[in-house]
Amino acid sequence: MTSGIKRIAISTGGGDAPGLNAVISAATRAAHNRGWDVVGIRDGFNGMLLGDDYPDGGLIELTRDRVRGIIHQGGTILGSTNRGNPTAYPVQQADGSWIEQDRTEELLERFAQHGIDALITVGGDGSLTIGNHLHEAGLRLVGVPKTIDNDLDRTMATFGFDSAVDFASECIDRLFSTATSHGRIIVVEVMGRYAGWIALNAGLASGVHAILIPEIPYRLEPVAELIAQRAQRGSKYSMVCVAEGAKPVGGEYTVAAKSVGQAERLGGIGAKVAAQLEELTGRESRAVVLGHLLRGGSPSSTDRLLGLRFGAAAVRALDEGRSGVMVALNPPTVDYVPLSEATSRQKTVPVDCDSIQTARDIGVRFGDEDIGHS
Repeated sequence: MTSGIKRIAISTGGGDAPGLNAVISAATRAAHNRGWDVVGIRDGFNGMLLGDDYPDGGLIELTRDRVRGIIHQGGTILGSTNRGNPTAYPVQQADGSWIEQDRTEELLERFAQHGIDALITVGGDGSLTIGNHLHEAGLRLVGVPKTIDNDLDRTMATFGFDSAVDFASECIDRLFSTATSHGRIIVVEVMGRYAGWIALNAGLASGVHAILIPEIPYRLEPVAELIAQRAQRGSKYSMVCVAEGAKPVGGEYTVAAKSVGQAERLGGIGAKVAAQLEELTGRESRAVVLGHLLRGGSPSSTDRLLGLRFGAAAVRALDEGRSGVMVALNPPTVDYVPLSEATSRQKTVPVDCDSIQTARDIGVRFGDEDIGHS
């Protein structure tokens, strides 16, 4: 093919996810097989914008040797950040205050200076929104969907999700032991931001008794009723899985922090729910926050394979002359969708999906039931 490409870059932005290194490995090897050079940008776009702060100038030459044996490793060998948005870059002023600056043109100039013809950017909705902006500004670019939250539209799945659900399920399995031993209510808080995919899938797979997700604003009275019914039947323990973005009817998200150049960080809902359930039921409750444990560790075989497929597909897209697209899983193939469509809305859990229907059929509560629900 006559793509006109000689040198490409790869960036990984936003939160890390198991499978990132598989993407880097596949993209690097597929590019080398086409005779292209490959560089990796450190820490999202920071390696390009703050090159002088890095001993290696912020760019890593990705040779075959450099990516050998990284597929099974968690995290990203390039580093990542959720504070490096070039369209709203945080800059500290002399008085200590922070402002946001648009450094898009500067970034494009750096790509040209380094002789980079195209970029493969790997990230979630925030990173790919930035990618679409850079594409519209003139950069040849292909996006790869990455998020443990599984909330990117136009792709059936994102790598990292399977690993996160698998580990969350293992943790909940372990917590069942201590819950039954002490006769406690245990509330497990998991990541997911404004989508409940992790909570729903891990909770259902582990057999919890209630699942609270952002898509279904909850009241705790139906959950407390179920806990009381279980106690009357002799089951003195109960397990609840809550997504970090869950919120009560008429209430707001629970925000842990908000910083300049960074999206609001959700967190703390698990402790709130545990305290309220203890007050409603009179039973001892505990909250466990899995948090960043869900991001770490070796990727599952599913996420390794998806990362490899996405990385190779991104190189094929560039070789075919595509730009401004995201590779997407559309079984049985990986195809391409416009970045503008993939980032236009979040993929949230349909409240009438089969998994929720299954959970309701087996007695799991979501906090929207009428009191007296059996």
